[in-house]
Amino acid sequence: MWGRQREASSMYKRLPSRDCTNTVDLEENSDLLQNVMSPETSSPSWRLSLPHVLVATISSFLFGYHTGVVNEPLESISVDLSFSGNTLAEGLVVSTCLGGALIGALLSGWIADGVGRRRAFQLCALPMIVGASMSATSKSLAGMLLGRLFVGAGMGLGPPVASLYVTEISPAFVRGTYGSFIQIATCLGIMGALFIGIPVKETAGWWRICFWVSTIPAAVLAVAMLFCAESPHWLYKRGRTEEAEAEFEKLLGGSHVKVAMAELSKSDKGDDADTVKLSELFYGRHFRVVFIGSTLFALQQLSGINAVFYFSSTVFKSAGVPSNLANVFIGIANLTGSIIAMVLMDKLGRKALLLWSFSGMVISMVLQVTAASSYVANSGAMYLSVGGMLMFVFTFALGAGPVPSLLLPEIFPSRIRAKAMAICMSVHWVINFFVGLLFLRLLEQLGPQLLYSIFGSFCLIAVVFVKRNVVETKGKSLQEIEIALLPQE
Repeated sequence: MWGRQREASSMYKRLPSRDCTNTVDLEENSDLLQNVMSPETSSPSWRLSLPHVLVATISSFLFGYHTGVVNEPLESISVDLSFSGNTLAEGLVVSTCLGGALIGALLSGWIADGVGRRRAFQLCALPMIVGASMSATSKSLAGMLLGRLFVGAGMGLGPPVASLYVTEISPAFVRGTYGSFIQIATCLGIMGALFIGIPVKETAGWWRICFWVSTIPAAVLAVAMLFCAESPHWLYKRGRTEEAEAEFEKLLGGSHVKVAMAELSKSDKGDDADTVKLSELFYGRHFRVVFIGSTLFALQQLSGINAVFYFSSTVFKSAGVPSNLANVFIGIANLTGSIIAMVLMDKLGRKALLLWSFSGMVISMVLQVTAASSYVANSGAMYLSVGGMLMFVFTFALGAGPVPSLLLPEIFPSRIRAKAMAICMSVHWVINFFVGLLFLRLLEQLGPQLLYSIFGSFCLIAVVFVKRNVVETKGKSLQEIEIALLPQE
């Protein structure tokens, strides 16, 4: 038990060897060691930070909900708004969110750094409330698209801010578990949207209710954030030291404040309060971590996961499974994988989960390619195709889904964290858009065998990339991770 407590406390006690030559630092280390050895300060309580994390993940629930909210009601929406049969209009209703999300993601770093993490969450909730209300009351396609654009802006802003906030307020020994809550909340949001959409075909105008419902959690997020702690990292970076100490007391308990502040002062040593220039993220000492983050998100989307989600109903229908049941199976596989990832994140570590996840996705794509070949009987092809798709979603949820959004705020230094996340999330949305736009056309032109082979190849590239470039961050303080990745000046 004592060994686990000492491991848990490592978030706040480890200091870099390069500072140990300084006499003052040696005295500080001695004081910290005495504090850590005290039984009452041996392990920060995870219970204090949990409510703040749960409120933050409402933004992820909303992200999942708005991702799936038009899936079932789209036919009813097209009839009521007089664009039934217009596939371009239907596609715009689905994809306009992506344009708004790209805008929100690009601005997320500057908003989070400018007004703080809590207000950024409130600014995320506002366009979601306005946009959902506009969609729910729209009488035309233009009104629906404008509402979806507003909602998309909130969707793009929410995930990077949630990742930042959860990383910065969580003790190291549960940071992975808390980070997994983001993916679980997203899964629950998608499943919630599908569940709310069930009566849409039997009840006229029910699709409007689907949009109205989403305003409730958005309002809860905006109000609940008034009572949540601000990120001590952001406060400290703004020179508001006393407020940072007060927030650490809320999140960790009073006995951990001095140790946490000492750790924070070490990790921010040498940083300045100047505005981070965009050029700094693309060359120099920060290039490596931004490259790792952008590539991880690019490979996540090039694996074809969103295309597989989109095409899952067709695959299940060809196997004789109704679309509603197919959505349930996909949702269960996604949620199950996410829960297992939550349990394993702080035990196996981020890198191990990424490697196993992408490897499982390669095997899943091999099953899909085999199912599409002419060498497998129809019944065998059906089982391989359905099994391969469920395995793909499950293994994605084990690591490739939740890990990048947790890992990136860990590997980015405090000074560039918010803006670097904005760049990486923008890469995510751009590739997401093109994969969704081109998938059906590529499937038609290339055939399932070649297309799934391409997806499998990207998953294999991801395995090699993770093996060579990703460092393990499990149980390490943000300062230790920064020292491991960045060349010191």
